Amino acid sequence: MDKRLVVVTGGTRGVGAGIARAFVEAGDEVVVCARRPPEVPVDGVEFVPLDLRDPPAVRAFFDALPRVDVLVNNAGGAPYRLLAETDAERHARVIELNLTAPLTASLAAYEQLKSARGSVVMIGSVSGTRPSPGTAAYGAAKAGLENLARSMAVEWAPDVRVNTLVVGMVRTELSRLHYGDEDGIAAVSRTVPMGRLAEPLDVGRAAVFLASDAAAYITGAGLLVHGGGERPAFLDAATANKEK
Repeated sequence: MDKRLVVVTGGTRGVGAGIARAFVEAGDEVVVCARRPPEVPVDGVEFVPLDLRDPPAVRAFFDALPRVDVLVNNAGGAPYRLLAETDAERHARVIELNLTAPLTASLAAYEQLKSARGSVVMIGSVSGTRPSPGTAAYGAAKAGLENLARSMAVEWAPDVRVNTLVVGMVRTELSRLHYGDEDGIAAVSRTVPMGRLAEPLDVGRAAVFLASDAAAYITGAGLLVHGGGERPAFLDAATANKEK
């Protein structure tokens, strides 16, 4: 069989680079797109500059590809920003990047995905499943992304499978911005049942699974990749059932 062609949006660093690397390890041809080139290129990955918030440019990008077997909508993110400390326009731009851009890319790739009977993997977040103070617009966008994926899975079945990875905390080159220095990262890691933050390759290998024939009957699903989630805060606050 010919190699699959996998497109990873925002695949130049962090989680995106881990996803790109995992698909290369699986033997696929990988194209990543982002506004800026990677500082550390991933071997075997082609980079194409693209602003995913420019629909005509996104359509032109996909039209230029010979085929698309897998689309991983990974591009996204948000700075820490309390709701009342900035204007609605800035929050709207976060939603545009994390929700509208994946819709734009998926629609642009639809005909090629349909021809290949391919799949879409949305990179969601636990921020979309719980309150996200400081990143409320991001959390709202990720909640919407998972719902979009479920609707897309129904509309596009049986030709295109669409699933979401609901990702927890990941250790990347930007972890210090979210968790602080090494002591802060270690302290945050201890709150995760698995005892560590995810590595980008952990997310990448989960994406490879959802895009593989092993997941041929999985669509409209959300796969939790969060190391067991978060320990309920009330367990530590309660005075009952404590060891003496």
